[in-house]
Amino acid sequence: MKQVFIDGSAGTTGLRILDRLAGRKDIALITLPEETRKDIAARRDAINRADIVFLCLPDDAAREAVGLVENDRTVVIDTSTAHRTDPGWAYGFPEIGTLRDQIRVSHRIANPGCHASGFIALVAPLAQAGIIPPNAQLSCFSLTGYSGGGKKMIAQYEARERDPLLDAPRQYGLSQQHKHLPEMQKVCGLTAAPIFCPVVAPYYAGMEVTVPLYLETGAPWKRAAIEEIYQQYYAAGLVRFVPDAQEAGFLSAGAYAGRDDMEISVQGSGDRLLLVARFDNLGKGASGAAIQNMNLILGVEESTGLNV
Repeated sequence: MKQVFIDGSAGTTGLRILDRLAGRKDIALITLPEETRKDIAARRDAINRADIVFLCLPDDAAREAVGLVENDRTVVIDTSTAHRTDPGWAYGFPEIGTLRDQIRVSHRIANPGCHASGFIALVAPLAQAGIIPPNAQLSCFSLTGYSGGGKKMIAQYEARERDPLLDAPRQYGLSQQHKHLPEMQKVCGLTAAPIFCPVVAPYYAGMEVTVPLYLETGAPWKRAAIEEIYQQYYAAGLVRFVPDAQEAGFLSAGAYAGRDDMEISVQGSGDRLLLVARFDNLGKGASGAAIQNMNLILGVEESTGLNV
């Protein structure tokens, strides 16, 4: 039986991982009492006793935690931003290219960011097929529930007398320096980062990422060809293409709340298309993806213990 430790189990991502692992019979959780949860010596011991460690920590704390590993056996799955573009780490999105094989044999896995997961799922297959060139200047609109902001933001939105500005969607990342941009650019092989418009709205969980795509007049690529690429590309894993996915002309960002998989669809017509990914920012956008990566390491079905 494999030993698993969650460093940062009190956070939003850590709690969701803990919930998904609660019924597992193939692992044993290493836990620390509250009084030693942040003690470096206790954490060092737990990390080195574990076969698999989930890091659910801020970036600097995640880097520090990796430095506590004193063996060549422990597998680290980091849910922070710290290692997502590090060439020494496998990027934890199994459905993209050859990443599944890399994850299976890696001891260092960087879990994707939530917004980045939707963008990469939409753009990477088309970039690899040549539909989207490396120098493409893309834009991305991403709508998320407030749980993506962690405990502090959750408390703000769920306060009895909250700021009335929180009653409407709020755009952020206005400086175009959002922390997910480097991985979005690198994994998709783009020479320029997209113009990125993330928006947090007053609902708990669920994410909808949209990438507008304009097909030049006379281009050989049509909507049907793009849909076929998605259909074949996502034949395995927790991402699937769904033709004509919508709810009577609408697309709800909450459609996959509570789930750990992702839906890809193509909207629009003619030369103006909308590529859309819907999933849970805490599921395939965070905790669900982390457990999927653990399942690959363990050699079990990828969806084991997940809600799909």
